[in-house]
Amino acid sequence: MASQLYAGVARSDITPKLGTHVLGYFNDRLAEDIHDPIYSKALVVQNDDTALAIVVLDLGVVYGEDMAVIKQRASELSAIPAENMLITCTHTHSGPATIPALGTPRDEGYTEWALEKAADAVKLAQNRLQPVRIGHASRSCPEETHNRRWHMQDGSVIMHPPYQSPDIVRPAGPKDAEVVVAVFLGEDDRTVSVLCNYAVHYVAYPAAQTVSANFFGALCASLERMGGGDFVAVAANGCCGDLYVADPLQPAPENPYPYYQVQRAGNAVAAGAYGAWQQIREFTGEAELGGVTRMVDFRRREVLAEEMERARQLYEGNREEDYFKEGQVNMPEYKEWIYARELLLLAEEPMVRQTPVMGMRIGDLGIAAMPGEMFADYGLQIKARSPFARTMTIELANDYIGYCPTDIALEEGSYETRLARTSKAAPGTEVQMVAAAVGVLDELAK
Repeated sequence: MASQLYAGVARSDITPKLGTHVLGYFNDRLAEDIHDPIYSKALVVQNDDTALAIVVLDLGVVYGEDMAVIKQRASELSAIPAENMLITCTHTHSGPATIPALGTPRDEGYTEWALEKAADAVKLAQNRLQPVRIGHASRSCPEETHNRRWHMQDGSVIMHPPYQSPDIVRPAGPKDAEVVVAVFLGEDDRTVSVLCNYAVHYVAYPAAQTVSANFFGALCASLERMGGGDFVAVAANGCCGDLYVADPLQPAPENPYPYYQVQRAGNAVAAGAYGAWQQIREFTGEAELGGVTRMVDFRRREVLAEEMERARQLYEGNREEDYFKEGQVNMPEYKEWIYARELLLLAEEPMVRQTPVMGMRIGDLGIAAMPGEMFADYGLQIKARSPFARTMTIELANDYIGYCPTDIALEEGSYETRLARTSKAAPGTEVQMVAAAVGVLDELAK
């Protein structure tokens, strides 16, 4: 039954110290500067029967076992059941390395510290619970997200083709341009929080060794300015495994200063979100809440024996330092050595393991959360089949299983499909994940 709705929001600063390993590139980078702080943001929503927590981390990705550490501590602090917590990452490529990926090692010291600090945000949000009314809306913002995989004249599919290349034929997949906002109003209609959902991978940032919350940090800061109040905006990434901010059919984006494109894109999507917000005419102080998690068997692709042998010969026959000379890296050859190491490490992982697909409802707003870098078509399929009036789709939630391409994309190839610990989903993952997400939403809607 629906009952009076309460909400509270807070953030915990998880900005690293200088010298921390930074995730998001093939080669390792150490932080030399901080452009803007990174946070763990928590939105706690509660009624007489149920309490839910949505936690958004300004990090690239976090493993499921590490998210479990956050949930356990947050539950101990707040008494909110761990199974009612959704934790996701924004996928900044300018944040600390919380996993080992390609040429970047996991920063163990930072990760251990950040997991505990991140959990504080849930208790802080709970401390700020107050009666609220909720309304939600959406709007299309097609200018700031584009499919980054393109069919080329030679029959190949590649990621990020050269800008305005005459060899570009057409995009290799759709995009999800919907920005969804849920607005929580407290006493005197003051804004308590805005939960925002948009799908875009990240925005390239020329200052490679500078820490930043990147696009979603800029989006939240801009939305808070537009809202003109003392509130915390929370923004979760949608299904964006094959999406990017720039359109290769247009000229290459200019960067008058390093953070320019991040701010520009953040402002543009915030404007769309704010416009949708201002069109909300119905707010309700009562809402049914629920959370459901379904564990699914995630199957990785097999590393073939001949692939293993080639990888072993390349990896064992060379040293990493051989690719770095006089401050320069031979990137093409270094990438091949990295991929050889990835295959050897991937072969040690189980062929099948369980991973969570989660659903939440806040009144007639549905939320579907999946554990990888899901291609945009996943989110579009889920939204089309959702029983709710409006649906948010959130990736990198509660676990990390790497890129999850469509079955068609797996046949087409390119970066997102090349076997590695960060790209290992087997054919059939698309149907499995979409069905599980729709299933939890259907269960919540009963």
